[in-house]
Amino acid sequence: MKKFLMYVFATFFIVGVLAACGPDDAEPAEPSEGSSEGTSDASATDMPEKPDSLKLWVNAEEKQEEAVREITEKYTEETGIEVEMIPVDMLEQVEKLDVEGPAGNGPDIIFQPHDRIGDLVLRGLVDSVNLGDMEGDYTETALEAVQLDGEYWGYPAVIETYGMFYNKSIVEEAPGTMEELMAIAERDTNAANDEFGFLMEAANFYFVYPFFSGNGAYVFANEEGNYDISDVGLANEGSIQGGELVQSWFENGYIPQDLTPDIMNGLFQEGKVSAVINGPWMVREYSEALGDDLGAAPLPVLDNGENPKSFVGVKSYMLSYYSEDKEWAEDLMAYITNYDNSMIYYDVAGEIPPRDDAMENPVIAEDPIFSAFAEQTTYGEPMPSVPAMQQVWDPINDALNFISKGEPVDEVLEEAVQSIHDQIEVSGANQ
Repeated sequence: MKKFLMYVFATFFIVGVLAACGPDDAEPAEPSEGSSEGTSDASATDMPEKPDSLKLWVNAEEKQEEAVREITEKYTEETGIEVEMIPVDMLEQVEKLDVEGPAGNGPDIIFQPHDRIGDLVLRGLVDSVNLGDMEGDYTETALEAVQLDGEYWGYPAVIETYGMFYNKSIVEEAPGTMEELMAIAERDTNAANDEFGFLMEAANFYFVYPFFSGNGAYVFANEEGNYDISDVGLANEGSIQGGELVQSWFENGYIPQDLTPDIMNGLFQEGKVSAVINGPWMVREYSEALGDDLGAAPLPVLDNGENPKSFVGVKSYMLSYYSEDKEWAEDLMAYITNYDNSMIYYDVAGEIPPRDDAMENPVIAEDPIFSAFAEQTTYGEPMPSVPAMQQVWDPINDALNFISKGEPVDEVLEEAVQSIHDQIEVSGANQ
């Protein structure tokens, strides 16, 4: 029987598909002491007979496919098990599995962002996994992200969050505080010439959250990993402070009302913007446009001295409920995410592995761009993966849109929170 839940959902959180590329000449360093170089615990115990093949759905992105292909070819050489790697867009895998899994055409392994775990488990599409000795290798944030009701539901493969990019030809040093960033915005903004000191998607809650949470806001109350979805902290004093800060950017003309991601990215690549807030998935495009003038830094410290707590996302390999070779599927997932293969993945795909030993590797730790995002993950918090999170986005994004147009911040946020409660009730996510 499928694992339809009556769980108290307890897991943590970033969107976006990471498409940056890592250093071309990076050589993986030796694993740190205690790192796992093998596969999962299952491979060290009595295993079922080897299957002829395993089916893996990989995200349909060229560099990611190239990295996984290189790793799985090694796995085949070592085990004799063929890996059928099928590119399927990450955001389309859930619905596809829902159809093809019961029909016997689904994969053994899928690749998903952690904030979809709650929905996947509720729908009975995945099974929990046993990380075994590898549990201690992944970062604490990554482990929190893939947990639900005390069980792990994925082998963490990628960790991501957003930070600040800046143009070194305009800004000599990365602004370390919001006060410094606002001074740059004031100095460099000339909207008539499409020149701006600071831009971000300020009506997109995903990016705005740090300026709320850093002042004491929260999505759902959280006590030791247990979310109380009846307690939404998006209209409290910290949220109002965050909303007023965002509103000031529009009122001062720092951010135009009609700003879109394409416009923002285009202006930054043209050298018309001093700093932008975005994710490492833009590294490749920004680097091609700005070359050595591209810099990156963690988000600037807030006026209260707190580091902004950005949403952190963890993408992981997950075990299909319909797999008939679960032990060997876990063996493959453990193999892909071990130290050596994580560094191969970083080198080829440019995505940061959520492993302590990888984070400490000079290839990442001393990279002037990726190290900034790795540091920001230490300040962030996993996005809630409970199904109720899906009822948050529309109301709070609508609220930010009203805030950008000068509507009263406190009233708008209170209405948004009420709408979130109503939508949770209607959706049944509170059951």
